Amino acid sequence: MILANMHCAPGGQAAALDDTTINAHLASLNGWARVGNEIRKTYRFKNYHETMAFVNASAWVSHQQDHHPDMSVHFNRCVVAYSTHDAGGITLNDFICAAKIEALTK
Repeated sequence: MILANMHCAPGGQAAALDDTTINAHLASLNGWARVGNEIRKTYRFKNYHETMAFVNASAWVSHQQDHHPDMSVHFNRCVVAYSTHDAGGITLNDFICAAKIEALTK
């Protein structure tokens, strides 16, 4: 299963994943960690321009997938956190979008 090639399920149709599945998907994503009911990663950049380019590219991915992260934007870093509020936890949609965001930085 290649997460970055998948598409998110429409809103309300994604089910929360069990711990074993969450851990397996986390192992495939470099630098992502589980923090409570979300997965999170901090991306670091050289400057604000690079940070904003990443934020804008991430926003495009989010719009295409209709699945949006919480983001904390700083001068040279951006913290991205995914959780599916409708499902009350972490779903496959969160991992699909995290993988697509990862692909932006390759």
